[in-house]
Amino acid sequence: MKDLEVIHSYLDTQASRCFNLLYERYAGKIYSKCLSMLKDEVLAQDATQEIFTKIFLNLSRFGEKSKFSTWVYSITYNFCIDFLRRKKKQKDIFSDDMEKAPEPADDLSSDKALLEMEIGQLKAVLENIPAGDRAILLMKYQDGMSIKDIAEILDKTESAIKMKIKRAKAKAQETKKEMFQEPLS
Repeated sequence: MKDLEVIHSYLDTQASRCFNLLYERYAGKIYSKCLSMLKDEVLAQDATQEIFTKIFLNLSRFGEKSKFSTWVYSITYNFCIDFLRRKKKQKDIFSDDMEKAPEPADDLSSDKALLEMEIGQLKAVLENIPAGDRAILLMKYQDGMSIKDIAEILDKTESAIKMKIKRAKAKAQETKKEMFQEPLS
């Protein structure tokens, strides 16, 4: 059965086997995304359960305007970002650096710089940039999402997403130079 058939069947019958089928299809993907964003296995497991609770409670609101997987990804992404924001507020750590937009970098050269970064360096850089920047870069480059899909998930315009990606790439390059003692150009 396709996702939409399973959803309609669940909404019509409330059969737990239908929801279990959706859980089996998406639990691993949700957990992986939570783990990549939250960086903690226990938090990722808890988040996966909470996200499925949200999906369960809001399944009737799924308007089929996008694919079900996009809707699930959107809930997952927003849950993780909200969690990270709450965690940051609890620590009372505010940085002016997050508010400043880095100087725009040449798009092609910044793509090349990101793609040529060593795996260890890339992981370190991603750990040290703001969560929102990390998430948008992972959506674009790890998950291979299109600008249109990212815009839909984040409820932003495609133009805004392009600028967010450009700024995130610039922040990643700046962070790499700072972390690995490269001269600023």
